[in-house]
Amino acid sequence: MCTPPETKVDSSTTTKITTTTTETREAQSFHGIRKDVTATELLESKIIDENLYKDLSAGKVTVTEVSEMNSVRKYLEGTNSIAGVYLQSTKETLSIYEAKSRGLLTPGTSLVLLEAQAATGFVIDPVKNKKLSVEEAAAQRVVGNEWKNKLLSAERAVIGYKDPYTGSIISLFQALKKDLIVKDHGIRLLEAQIATGGIIDPVHSHRVPVQVAYQRGYFDEEMNQILSDPDDDTKGFFDPNTQENLTYLQLVERCITDPITGLSLLVIVKKGEYYFFVDEATKLILKSTTTTRAGGQYQGTTVSLWDLLYSKYITEEKRRELVQQFKSGSITVERFLEIILTIIEQRTTTTTSSSSSSIVMCTPPETKVDSSTTTKITTTTTETREAQSFHGIRKDVTATELLESKIIDENLYKDLSAGVYLQSTKETLSIYEAKSRGLLTPGTSLVLLEAQAATGFVIDPVKNKKLSVEEAAAQRVVGNEWKNKLLSAERAVIGYKDPYTGSIISLFQALKKDLIVKDHGIRLLEAQIATGGIIDPVHSNQTHSKIYNNNTSRRAIPRNHSVSVGPALLQIHH
Repeated sequence: MCTPPETKVDSSTTTKITTTTTETREAQSFHGIRKDVTATELLESKIIDENLYKDLSAGKVTVTEVSEMNSVRKYLEGTNSIAGVYLQSTKETLSIYEAKSRGLLTPGTSLVLLEAQAATGFVIDPVKNKKLSVEEAAAQRVVGNEWKNKLLSAERAVIGYKDPYTGSIISLFQALKKDLIVKDHGIRLLEAQIATGGIIDPVHSHRVPVQVAYQRGYFDEEMNQILSDPDDDTKGFFDPNTQENLTYLQLVERCITDPITGLSLLVIVKKGEYYFFVDEATKLILKSTTTTRAGGQYQGTTVSLWDLLYSKYITEEKRRELVQQFKSGSITVERFLEIILTIIEQRTTTTTSSSSSSIVMCTPPETKVDSSTTTKITTTTTETREAQSFHGIRKDVTATELLESKIIDENLYKDLSAGVYLQSTKETLSIYEAKSRGLLTPGTSLVLLEAQAATGFVIDPVKNKKLSVEEAAAQRVVGNEWKNKLLSAERAVIGYKDPYTGSIISLFQALKKDLIVKDHGIRLLEAQIATGGIIDPVHSNQTHSKIYNNNTSRRAIPRNHSVSVGPALLQIHH
């Protein structure tokens, strides 16, 4: 804010100066769907309350902090629309249009799904993880030009329709009421908006709660009734695997979540392949089972078992396994909930790490004693040696425990790649910084950072520091978008909680109990063996493994770069 020159003013000008300050704070803006949104608009739309608005105006909370609140982000960004297709037989991710071009989706089904994307914010390129306007999507060939006009029409559900009588901008529902669009088409787009976070206010470029939509004329009770009790005539979407007509929400709920991008993908299975989805009866039970005991992003809120099951904390494999166990009667709904809560607790609980993972024996200071105290000193010395401790990965380890674990040679330890050495500039970079500069792909970078976390610490090679995941995120050695994934990998060091017994178990034991994805677990286990041995999370040390075969070691190499692996840094010839 520009400071005016110092001027002596009387009391009549005080109000003016105060008003200027208030207006500046009110001008704080949030990123809406297509344009910025003011804090005042969020307050008037009942997305934030008066107390939060005052805290924001007073600078007690930031725009970023408020934007990241689930209750706010839902209306600013919405939730996932169906972004693309996952081909189960080949594990490929395809755009909707590409799936149509390959004959995996009919033209009709493809167009309806793309119109739903356009009407809920953006056309999505799931391969490059990009959100595009219809114009951009056509230019980048994410959609074909033959559908451009139809998608531009659907996009008006976001940016608004022009009322031919008044010239003002009106919403999708208002255009529907004025017969500016075909009823079935409008209902389908409206349902897609509601299923992905709420009805869009095209004037202010964000979604609004249902009651606010009523007040602004964007929705009414009659339409709510139509959408609340759909029949086959109003189910405007289609599951190509089961040939069922579904609502958009039902189809979204049958999608899988891409573990890297977080996008929702419609699974396409070949004839004879198993197609997993949750039937409506089971879904109703899971949605009606609620809890206030969940951690992580659900801390302090009431949330359904269904929402927890489909949260970022539960893998696709675990989700499928638990649903199948529940449907077969192997577990009750109460047990189902307890297992889910335990998994979420594992993935959100953090520990304070020690500052070093090297093994150093603590030797007591040398003391001269006379013969009269020999017996006493002998006893003391014996006790001291028994209690002599080594700094383990996250806590001290006794000499007895190291002996029992058959650790024979500290030279077994070899440093995992701590960072990147850029040969052309002779720079040392962290893995995350190398990713940010485009020197490593996101996939390669994440794998390397997970390996660091799973073998003790995330490493800052520039400052030569070993950090817990929490510390690494706080010091920006890694980005917050990967924090949860790395906290999950870190459990390979501090242990997993067995949801059935409550005891702490190792990475391998968690792998055997299907608490983690098999390929992911094997990769972390291999990293532990390569850096000294499998970690015992109970005693916080690495146990020596005689079974060690260098030929099984996988190296993640970024495309378009040649890489040689040194003992501590990846050298990139760029």
